[in-house]
Amino acid sequence: MLHTSNPRLITIGETMMMVTPARAESLATADDVSLHPGGAESNVACHTAHLGIPSAWVSAVGDDVLGRRLVRAIQERGVDTRWVTADPEAPTGVYFKDPGHGVLYYRRGSAASRMSPATVADIPLEDADIVHLSGITPVLSASCAALVDAVIDRVAASDATLTFDVNYRPSLWPEGVAAGVLRQLANRADVVFVGLDEAQALWGCATPDDVRDLLPGPDRVVVKDGDVGATELGRDGTVFEPAIPTEVLEAVGAGDAFAAGYLAADLNGAGASGRLRAGHERARLVLLSMSDFVADPPAAASAALTQPTS
Repeated sequence: MLHTSNPRLITIGETMMMVTPARAESLATADDVSLHPGGAESNVACHTAHLGIPSAWVSAVGDDVLGRRLVRAIQERGVDTRWVTADPEAPTGVYFKDPGHGVLYYRRGSAASRMSPATVADIPLEDADIVHLSGITPVLSASCAALVDAVIDRVAASDATLTFDVNYRPSLWPEGVAAGVLRQLANRADVVFVGLDEAQALWGCATPDDVRDLLPGPDRVVVKDGDVGATELGRDGTVFEPAIPTEVLEAVGAGDAFAAGYLAADLNGAGASGRLRAGHERARLVLLSMSDFVADPPAAASAALTQPTS
């Protein structure tokens, strides 16, 4: 798909090839696996594109079969990938989903870890409505941390909105190091997404109000609390929207889907309750699947999705 106009939403960050069991079983016993692109920022772009928002993903992949495969897959989901580069000197990262046991990363020295401010030098970030980052990118390398700083500075000087998903990954850096960096970056954003569990681990927060006290900079802070619900704490007040009861098959990727649903609704003019509800609706699709991205309700769950929930 050829994109010629400027996207409304631009995401920037690493995507890896994800290897996951074809069914909900452990890697230790699975005989069949499938390959899918997996990355927080491209996940957001895939979901927002499916929801009708012109969206682009910026990154680097290896000049290898895995890189070509994942870029093609993301293109097929309607995402603008014109600013993704292929690095002939570094590989595409890989990770494995182990249902019930988290994920295993093989990303050290990846092509995306070599991104820098030069990666976005010629990209019209200022012309987007939203530029979306996550807390994964700054830990990949010093040059990626510099990229994040450069993007934040550019967006702050424009009319675009900077959104930031804390997305704390303990396997990438310890809490003591991550806490200060992620708090500083979050306070420079306009809209922040953070799980209450992340905020507890990083900053000792027990409630959404505690998170807001630590993050006074953003216009809005969205605190997600698993199957309880999500709270938007904005300049004009606080709104809570309960989660949709869901039998969870696999949770990885649901936070990205929530952010995408929320942002798409925001761009379409929804208020706080509508934004949060749209986030829950999108996240539910991923919770019901082994994949990080589901365009439409899985067949087995489609009937349940149309039923009213309490």
